[in-house]
Amino acid sequence: MKKEEVPQDLQFFKDGVIRDVMYAVDEDGKYTPVISDGWQVKNDALTAVWDDIREQCEEIRCQVQAQQASPLAYHMKMALQDVAMLASYAGVPKRKIRRHLKYDEFMKADETILQKYADALRITAEDLKRVEDAWK
Repeated sequence: MKKEEVPQDLQFFKDGVIRDVMYAVDEDGKYTPVISDGWQVKNDALTAVWDDIREQCEEIRCQVQAQQASPLAYHMKMALQDVAMLASYAGVPKRKIRRHLKYDEFMKADETILQKYADALRITAEDLKRVEDAWK
């Protein structure tokens, strides 16, 4: 592909927050790095992935409202974190996180541990305790 053919589809890459480096042939026939603001195939893949994540978050939100899962489970999914990742970021044992994924156990958790989770998830401890439909 030539430099001027590098895709610049801005669906997910608005404001230069995320940009890709692609390699294209320049005027001299040499490969050179070119900044791309995205391309349709990648946009379609990201849309499909985010739709799945939204659906999973909604399922977990309903489980939290039915007290079948804790708000922690919802916020972990929203932050794209699993138990191992949250354990690493929060400095909390994985077994404790698994226990706090249960609604009743989460409600018994002390404020210190909730603050660790909140910090790792980049939300407030108060936000951690509630779930709202963040996609609307």
